[in-house]
Amino acid sequence: MRLAFKNLKYLQQILSSSRKWQPLSLSGVRSFSGKKDESDGNSYENDYIYDEEGNEKIRPGAGKARKMGKFFKESISKMFSLKEEIPRSTDLVIVGGGLVGSAVAFFVAHKQTNREREIMVIERDPMYTTASSSLSAGGIRHQFSVTENVQMSMFTTKFLRNIKFFLGLIDQPPPDVQFNHQGYLFLATPEKAEKLEELVKMQKYLGAEVEMFSAEMLKQRFPWLNIDGIEAGSLGLNGEGWFDPHSLLAALKKRNIGLGVKYIDAEVIGFTKKLSAPGTIGNQYVLASVISRDTDGDMFETNCHQVVNCAGPWAGQIGELAGMGTETGALSIPLPVVPRKRFIYAYHCHNGPGISTPLTVDITGTYFRREGLGGMYICGASPESEEEEPSIENLDVDYEFFNEKIWPRLAHRIPAFENIKLKSAWAGYYDYNVWDQNLIIGPHPVITNFLLANGMSGHGLQQSICVGNAISEMILNADTYTVDLSRFNFDRIIRREKILEDFIV
Repeated sequence: MRLAFKNLKYLQQILSSSRKWQPLSLSGVRSFSGKKDESDGNSYENDYIYDEEGNEKIRPGAGKARKMGKFFKESISKMFSLKEEIPRSTDLVIVGGGLVGSAVAFFVAHKQTNREREIMVIERDPMYTTASSSLSAGGIRHQFSVTENVQMSMFTTKFLRNIKFFLGLIDQPPPDVQFNHQGYLFLATPEKAEKLEELVKMQKYLGAEVEMFSAEMLKQRFPWLNIDGIEAGSLGLNGEGWFDPHSLLAALKKRNIGLGVKYIDAEVIGFTKKLSAPGTIGNQYVLASVISRDTDGDMFETNCHQVVNCAGPWAGQIGELAGMGTETGALSIPLPVVPRKRFIYAYHCHNGPGISTPLTVDITGTYFRREGLGGMYICGASPESEEEEPSIENLDVDYEFFNEKIWPRLAHRIPAFENIKLKSAWAGYYDYNVWDQNLIIGPHPVITNFLLANGMSGHGLQQSICVGNAISEMILNADTYTVDLSRFNFDRIIRREKILEDFIV
């Protein structure tokens, strides 16, 4: 190809851009440099960018001087590259491009009037092959014991019902997330029936359409159900069910790109920080830039104004890179979110419950629902103890768990399931909050521009849309909040307070 610089504007365009290059190997990128610049409080130096010979290991963020020869060489080679350019600066960095991260990006971009904030989403698994969103059972329910959890799921239901308004594109059919409204059915023993009835009253007060049924009423409505040991059940009549999470994620991402959001295929490997104000060493600070590594192994620094942790099961690692759990005081407390593996099994039963069957949760915690037509179902359950938690080293499926635990429970509660054929199975990760299995949301009290949206412990799919909206309200400094989630901030962990949810599946 012959290069022809026909005008100054084109030349300026070349000079203003930067090109990725193959960096020298790093022994490890530190979250923060130990050196501090007393003049402005910056706690990062050029030592993480250059080696001893002055060669760049990481492409620096905006505002840092670069060698002219290197700059020209990269500017020219950029013309021949098809790789997505990682910006040297942006306003908002979202770590994790799953449903939560994409929801945050959508609401911030959607509410802006003139795209005044540049938004960059960093996702290390762009095909979402191991994403929690894509591998979940797709359930959404309003039946929780914590009021905010009820409200968050109700918000998501309203969003799905109005998805054409939010995510529809001109001259294109509206997104189809295949929302099935069959509801959830929670079964209760005699010991827990009274508590279940109290919770249903609370849910109905908040606007959920849920009703209590006696065991006899359940048997009449669902003849396939064995009511042995059952005193009552609560059934969601409207707004509950399941949908296709991957379709929702694809629609969000497509809309976000149209709104100017940049999706970057890379992995966050570090941050740099600076003090919020000169002379406040050991007090509050902010993340000054994000260091990421792309699929080719090249490393880049991007200056930023705010960072949102939406890394799902791996949010604890991102929190540690930002400084959580590494220092003293509030920073001595890590983000208590770890990956936990869960299995979903698909099976066939030729004479099983019909098309109107709700997602049914047994008193043992085992659940099942229909999967399309043709007598297909899916099921799953959580381990009964910490000792039974499966390894997270891979996504291999434990079929013995199905044979020894799940199938006997299913066959007892639904006699037709005595005769089933297992067809397939898969595994996925929960972003499990080991502290109290509930959401952690909002800015960190010390790292003031680092926002958390983590730890939903299996409820992330149904809470993601509301969480995205709530984070956008924090970023945009809203006067009021659609759903008050202030109880779920990180301060409760510092205070050693728990918010416990009874309806864990």
